[in-house]
Amino acid sequence: MTFQVMSGCMSMILLASLFVMSSCLHESELAEPAAAETPGMPNHTSTAEAPPVYGYRVIRSYPHDRQAFTQGLVYAAGELYEGTGMRGQSSLRRVVLETGMVRQERMLPEQYFGEGITIFGGRIIQLTWQSRSGFVYDKASFKLVQQFRYPTEGWGITHDGSRLIMSDGTSNLYFLEPQTFTEIDRIEVHDDQGPVDRLNELEYVRGDIYANVWKTDRIARIDLLTGRVTAWIDLAGLLSAADRQQRVDVLNGIAYDAENNRLFVTGKWWPKLFELQIVAPE
Repeated sequence: MTFQVMSGCMSMILLASLFVMSSCLHESELAEPAAAETPGMPNHTSTAEAPPVYGYRVIRSYPHDRQAFTQGLVYAAGELYEGTGMRGQSSLRRVVLETGMVRQERMLPEQYFGEGITIFGGRIIQLTWQSRSGFVYDKASFKLVQQFRYPTEGWGITHDGSRLIMSDGTSNLYFLEPQTFTEIDRIEVHDDQGPVDRLNELEYVRGDIYANVWKTDRIARIDLLTGRVTAWIDLAGLLSAADRQQRVDVLNGIAYDAENNRLFVTGKWWPKLFELQIVAPE
């Protein structure tokens, strides 16, 4: 009889202990739920800090052809090259920086909508928008030497000295072998909020990629290894209200003079091209 009472008491104590432990376990799980994570996908928003936002100072402005729907801009060996868009108006140009005068021009066939350009070696490479076709020209003569294909839309293009780097309006940057134009790698561009899409005109600047983000006044500075946006450059107000009295479109066109550390920007149908100094946030 005594043994049965003690055994009953022990059972009650054991059950009470298990209930307390179970309650603590469930409270802990509710307080700190496990983070959902998709295998193989980076968690961009978990601990990322917002990139700093830089401003600008205008060093100098230059005339720019109002008829140029600027899609690509390159400065090389003291000369400015520009790719323009719109079907029936797309072109490749060599432009005098100081005056905006077009020194040399090659028109694209009417069915093509010209996009970004870059210079690799003695060749100029130009993308088209939805035709999935690119053109390679001799840098001096603008003679067409090759046509190539790619599986996406074409928006912006630059290079890092060994690889071509291309955008297609998504959050991806594609790395291409410069002779065969085959894809050898890609990265997804992201900031603290997640993927950054509408990447447009590109420029390689001292180890980073600068990218216009379509329909914004911002340029993303992108880490080539991780795809992370390390800074935003806010160019709001660059084109004055007076300059906007006639038809203009969005900011687009980045060129870098590596020898003299000069950065140039313009936009589609803009009357001016600007040399800028980027100003760090206070």
